Amino acid sequence: MTTKLFGEPVRRREDPRLLTGQGRYLDDLGGDALAAAFVRSPHAHARIRDIDVSAAIDVDGLVAIYTWEDLPDLLAQPLPLLIPHPALTHGRTAHPLARDLVRHVGEPVVMVVARDRYLAEDACALIRVDYEILKPVVGVEEAAQSAQLVHGDVPGNVGAHLVQEVPSAAGLGAREAIEAAPHTLAFRLDIERSASMPLEGRGVYARWDADDRSLRVYTSTQTSTSVRMAIAAKLGLPLPKVEVIAPDVGGGFGVKIVHPWPEEVLVPWAAILLDREVKWAEDRREHFVSSAHERAQVQSVRVGFDDDGRVLGLEVNILHDHGAYTPYGIIVPIITSTQLLGPYKIGAYRVEFSSIYTNTVQVTPYRGAGRPQAVFCMERTMDHIAAHLGADRTAVREVNFIRPDEFPYDQGLIFQDGRPLIYDSGDYPESLRMLKELIGWDSFPEAKARAAAEGRRIGIGIGCYVEGTGVGPYEGGHVQITSDGRVHVSTGLTSQGQGHETVFAQIAAAELGVPLERVSVVTGDTRRFGYAVGTFASRAAVMSGNAIALACRKVREKALRIAADALEAAPGDLEIVDGEVRVLGAPGSSISLATVAVLSNPLRYAFDEEAARATQFAGTPAFDRPPVEEGQEPGLEGRDYYSPLRSTFASGMHAAIVETDPLTAEIRILRYAVVHDCGNLINPMIVEGQIHGGVAQGVGGALYERMVYDEHGQLLNASFMDFLMPYATEIPLVETAHLQTPSPLNPLGIKGAGEAGVIPVSAVIASAIEDAEGIGIDRMPISPSDLFDLRRAAATVGVPRCSTRT
Repeated sequence: MTTKLFGEPVRRREDPRLLTGQGRYLDDLGGDALAAAFVRSPHAHARIRDIDVSAAIDVDGLVAIYTWEDLPDLLAQPLPLLIPHPALTHGRTAHPLARDLVRHVGEPVVMVVARDRYLAEDACALIRVDYEILKPVVGVEEAAQSAQLVHGDVPGNVGAHLVQEVPSAAGLGAREAIEAAPHTLAFRLDIERSASMPLEGRGVYARWDADDRSLRVYTSTQTSTSVRMAIAAKLGLPLPKVEVIAPDVGGGFGVKIVHPWPEEVLVPWAAILLDREVKWAEDRREHFVSSAHERAQVQSVRVGFDDDGRVLGLEVNILHDHGAYTPYGIIVPIITSTQLLGPYKIGAYRVEFSSIYTNTVQVTPYRGAGRPQAVFCMERTMDHIAAHLGADRTAVREVNFIRPDEFPYDQGLIFQDGRPLIYDSGDYPESLRMLKELIGWDSFPEAKARAAAEGRRIGIGIGCYVEGTGVGPYEGGHVQITSDGRVHVSTGLTSQGQGHETVFAQIAAAELGVPLERVSVVTGDTRRFGYAVGTFASRAAVMSGNAIALACRKVREKALRIAADALEAAPGDLEIVDGEVRVLGAPGSSISLATVAVLSNPLRYAFDEEAARATQFAGTPAFDRPPVEEGQEPGLEGRDYYSPLRSTFASGMHAAIVETDPLTAEIRILRYAVVHDCGNLINPMIVEGQIHGGVAQGVGGALYERMVYDEHGQLLNASFMDFLMPYATEIPLVETAHLQTPSPLNPLGIKGAGEAGVIPVSAVIASAIEDAEGIGIDRMPISPSDLFDLRRAAATVGVPRCSTRT
């Protein structure tokens, strides 16, 4: 493969269109469609006694009102549990419309369809639902101890329980290894609930063709092919009669990987029933109270280590809050429990988690998907060990690193894809060396002393991580070269701002030897590619990128074979440069890919100049060949799929310098540095953009964003008036450096990068604040008021530098 375009910092091709208002988002479609709106539960836990719609019947423009009782049999069943697991012994999912109980504020109870959204909302306001209010269960620890149940048939509110343990080389279990260690520590860590907030909320627009009995659905999703399968199954439609298209999607971050959302089956069902176009677009409050959240965990840690800080045994117990339902299974706590080990060799490891139901919005993956919690646990552990020993925090990490000559490295656990957790490649000592140089780690004590002399408090923090990427089972790619010399690439996964239109075009252009501007890319359209898994888990480049490369190689092989006949040369003597097939060492002896495309599909008719050269009466000896060779399909195109042996594992290390105000406890990030390794880089500029965006999201999770529920299960900050996010003024310049250790598991040697930026930020900021303040930071996010309270508590009771207990 040529490297002419692969690895180049090509500017994103999609940006001019999106930045000049030419994007085509869900709410740009269906201007004349009927509008849907929903009556949602105002209570966290209640029994529905009666629904009275009589007052809404007379609303001008009302078209229909639907409750659970109106749904057909297939649609009236609970929504799918997408990823079952043996440990998920009590998986539960919601009905599209609540049947008899509501289990969180925001659960949909009634769907209204009207001439426009205003009228639909008017009708919703007039519908009276009689609720018997039940006691809610809020807070993961409370739920684990409460006699009150979220689901009456789930004992102790425990949906899942899983233990994984890896003994030491000497055969000791984690508990034995900890007890035998020279030093032991035990402490508790907390990560509070947060959620992704894409600029564009969820939305669905459906069109039914009664004559053809076919359905077209546009949805703001991360997995159009899977939504298609779900709609066909839930509505009892033949799959070929359902098309699902993801238009431009204004951010996903995981919340749009869940499928089908209730609206994704209810809106198409209404469109079929009414034989009218129907659309629903989520408003911001709906997103807060009815879309998925993430992050909340309580972690109890015990660790044993030697005088050098080498971890001999580690035991972690996790309480995971998965909210009211488990549509996406227990992927998040599985990732936390397995990715927790990071770049380290742990002598013996035992991890146990319980996934708990609460009367709050369901929890599904949000960018990072359990890894921020995992890294917070492991990196806080490393900092606690360093503090106990009085050692440099980087030295403790260094002594525990997996070495470069130890890859592939088997951690002995089962990862989220059900396959062994085996790291494919990396160089963690080199990453640390690069990061220390980038942030100025070794010279920081002098800077800290100078700041202290000026009455300022500054601190430095570090966080390391390993991220499983390129999760299977597969993705595919289709590549076609048409008679105008253009290359058309399609793949089934969707795009939400990752730059797929650019990087996939770079791969195709490099593989085929064509100019980048001749390549077009389509994603997320089941009309163009019907089989895919979706965009999540930093998998798009690894999965679809390799599938597209493999498809390109098929097309290239076919092009060279056809051109070899026309040029009377051996395929091995040909090269493709700038869209021309040339004979090596024979200037002037060439044929364009446009002509090769015509020869691959020799029609009888002369539509254009290229086609005229390939008709049966053209009289050109070079084209005197069988129209279609035996065993070959017409057309210069190819399709292929990539299915990985197992996940690839990217890695990275972040460091930050923060300043904490002595009076106001305001926390300001002065510098932020990242060293990242995602294997071979397709486009360094886009990777840096992914990292910068991830860091911004991580800063939000570390310092601002939290979902605050009261004891009644009411979300107290369900708007941007109260749910804080960082502005550009709060995001530091992110200094980046790249290390490339190619993955041996795929043809392109790449690993994923989409989630990396967000993963270690909470751990890094906690480490830096702790260094600045001399107070243990074991809970995130942290606000100025939180830090103020910690200072006051430390002054009152004399809390030591780290809140560890030996």
